[in-house]
Amino acid sequence: MSAIETIRAYYDAFNRQDMDAFLALLTDDVVHDINQGERQVGKQVFATFMQHMNRCYKENLTDMVIMASEDGKRASAEFVVNGEYLATDEGLPEANGQTYVLPAGAFFELKDGKVARVTNYYNLNDWIAQVGA
Repeated sequence: MSAIETIRAYYDAFNRQDMDAFLALLTDDVVHDINQGERQVGKQVFATFMQHMNRCYKENLTDMVIMASEDGKRASAEFVVNGEYLATDEGLPEANGQTYVLPAGAFFELKDGKVARVTNYYNLNDWIAQVGA
C-alpha cells in the first residue's frame, strides 16, 4: 500500500469503528502525540486510548484530504470531525449528547507500510465552545 492508501485505510477503519483493522495499521512501537497532551508509545497504549475515546465520543471524519511525501515516509491529513459527546471526559465539560463539527488534522510517519507516528491537532477551545463549557 502507498502512504496515501495506508492513511485512507486508517481513517476508513476509524469511521467504521473497526478497531482491529485500525490497530493492524500501526507499528507495535507507534508514537501517538495527543492534541495538547502527552506522547504515548505502543500499540496497546493506543488501543486503550481508543477504547476511552470511543466510550466518550462518537465521531465520523469527512472532507478528507491526504498528502504524502514522495518517499512515502511522511503523510498528513486534513478533515472535518463530525461528533457527538457521549460521556463526560475527565477535566472537560459535562457530556449530554452535544454535537460538534471541528476542523482537524494529523501528521504521520510511516514505516514498512504502517503508521509509526501520528500527531493529531484540533482547536480544543473551539470544541469546548461548541459543547458548551
